[in-house]
Amino acid sequence: MWDPHLNPLVAGKTRLKIFLLPIPDFPGELAGDMQSFKAVSVLLLAVLVAGNCGFPAKGDSEKKRVIDSPLLSSKIPSSHTIKVDLDGDGDFKSVQEAVDSVPEGNSDWVTIHVRAGVYREKVIIPEKKPYIFLRGNGKGKTWIVWNDSGAKNETSESATFAVYAPNFIAWGISFKNDAAVGTAGTPFNQSVAALVGGDKSAFYHCGFYSSHNTLFDYKGRHFYESCYIQGSIDFIFGRGQSLFLSNEVFVLAEKRSKIHGSITSQNRQGPDETSGFVFLKGRVYGVGYVYLGRVRSAHARVIFAKTYLSKTIVPEGWSSWSFDGSPNPDKLLYGEYKCHGPGSDRTFRATWSRQLNDTEVAPFLGIKFINGKEWLPIY
Repeated sequence: MWDPHLNPLVAGKTRLKIFLLPIPDFPGELAGDMQSFKAVSVLLLAVLVAGNCGFPAKGDSEKKRVIDSPLLSSKIPSSHTIKVDLDGDGDFKSVQEAVDSVPEGNSDWVTIHVRAGVYREKVIIPEKKPYIFLRGNGKGKTWIVWNDSGAKNETSESATFAVYAPNFIAWGISFKNDAAVGTAGTPFNQSVAALVGGDKSAFYHCGFYSSHNTLFDYKGRHFYESCYIQGSIDFIFGRGQSLFLSNEVFVLAEKRSKIHGSITSQNRQGPDETSGFVFLKGRVYGVGYVYLGRVRSAHARVIFAKTYLSKTIVPEGWSSWSFDGSPNPDKLLYGEYKCHGPGSDRTFRATWSRQLNDTEVAPFLGIKFINGKEWLPIY
């Protein structure tokens, strides 16, 4: 039965379905009322099918294999598993204690299974502890939560979760920073949910929750598939070389400023640097209004390709607020390719942003952008 109070923006992947049964013809006085009901029902169904609750419809041609925990586990040659359980039915009660138990210089994959629950702690995986597979019980079931926030030079210290080691994989975990920000009068402190600073890091079916500077994609090659990322200001930022495949990006309303926030703030440092953010086949929606990106550096690179953009994207699309000078389109690349939805209209886009053609976008479409075939266990 349809619940009229269901909010598809909050429900995420929940789909609203209504099944209409044939209504027989009724004689006499009931005929007019029943025919009117049939007409309204058909109209409602047409609106729902066309709008799909604000999300793009997915045809059979877009169906793909779901990378679940058993499939991913079968592709990772883990030497042993460490269990973390809040109730004590495991090897540790703390995620950080489990990480600490992995020896430095580890050269074999180790699985840390974090069972369902809310783990209120900061977790850091240092550079000398590679080959960790952090496996949760599912996004929204296994949570790592803390509440630090900081000024600009304290951004990394605010992170609830930070990984500096190479060769890291996470599945089915929600990372959250629930510091008290986002209301009128509060300072513009960063509250990072996750900092990803190691090369060859992959996140499958994970969630990242905060408002300001949610995901610090610091540096290295990274892969995010079927993840949920929410925020309001620069909430995906850094100089990583990263592919965001089939992600949901949820925009929160920013109440502290009249200036619109931005989804990305990419910080590529020069023409020879390989970093950049590529968003492919995902969807952007929410309850606030944002830019796709804000110019952080002269050589910044962000691409949205084959992505659904809701009306939460402002018509200009891209912002140069706080950037010293005018963005040079010969140096930076802020581009779109075959996006759809009401926010994809480029009529009033920033003049230095670009609508990419097939040739221009080719190097960025898919895992080749991050050399994924060399290190991803599955894609």
